[in-house]
Amino acid sequence: MNGLGVRAANNGLEILDLPHPRQPEAGELILDVVAAGIGPWDALLHTGGWDVNLVPPAALAVEAVGRVAETGPDEIEFRTGDLVVVHEAPLPGGSGTWAEQVLVRSAHIGLLPENLAPALAAALPVAGLTAQQTLDELQVDASTRLLVVGASGPTASLAVQLAHLRGAEVVAGAGPAHADQLRALGADDVIDTHVEGWADKTARRFDSVLIAATGTAEDAMRLLVDGGRLCCITSDAPHSVPGITTSNLYVQPDGQALDELAALAAAGELRLEVQATPVKDGIPIANRVAEGRSGGIKHVLEF
Repeated sequence: MNGLGVRAANNGLEILDLPHPRQPEAGELILDVVAAGIGPWDALLHTGGWDVNLVPPAALAVEAVGRVAETGPDEIEFRTGDLVVVHEAPLPGGSGTWAEQVLVRSAHIGLLPENLAPALAAALPVAGLTAQQTLDELQVDASTRLLVVGASGPTASLAVQLAHLRGAEVVAGAGPAHADQLRALGADDVIDTHVEGWADKTARRFDSVLIAATGTAEDAMRLLVDGGRLCCITSDAPHSVPGITTSNLYVQPDGQALDELAALAAAGELRLEVQATPVKDGIPIANRVAEGRSGGIKHVLEF
């Protein structure tokens, strides 16, 4: 089967002829991939930056929409032909979702609503779960004053929307070019975090801060109230200090949460700008995303 991946660790991307997944065991499924998300994290899978049990030669990527092709013994929740969405890490078959077929765990998939486009659904898993789990870590609810720094990217823009749905007061930190879009997504206000000394230019104070832009956490910490929380999805959280709790968030698979995110997207409550590319043309797009040049667009590969 065709896949987009690497022959060996640290190699460049290639279109590969890969073996089909092994037979699914209990709690596992094989999916015929329809669309698969591209994220900057995918470049880490074969360089040691994120150990997901990739076994090259293998396809990269950890999120997708697919149709159930085979089920493991005694599967009762999903049936052959079901269209589902998945985030899978570690990879039980050693190969990822940029392939015609992938082996996944049934606990990590959610059913796709009938009115949700597969390309949009394939863009949701890692970004959506990361956003949701970070808001949970920050204990965001209707009483929270939340700052999202680096809010224009796919993950952070979903965090803005999800926090708004929780009733939080959301301030987005981003460049002026994204201000109108972020207000439309639910931000109560936007501050320009691209200018030097941005944290000294606002009198606002926050209960929680979500960091989605590398190198901004130290400045943002000064804007937290006593008892505040800061969580980074950029792996560069400063140490906690008296009165301020800090952490890094690393996404975990969660099939039930994917059900919830897909339902919100199908209802029009979550929006993402998505661009789909045929897998045969995916190498330059994947490289561009890996270099941080996605332009705020969530890219997906179609099969």
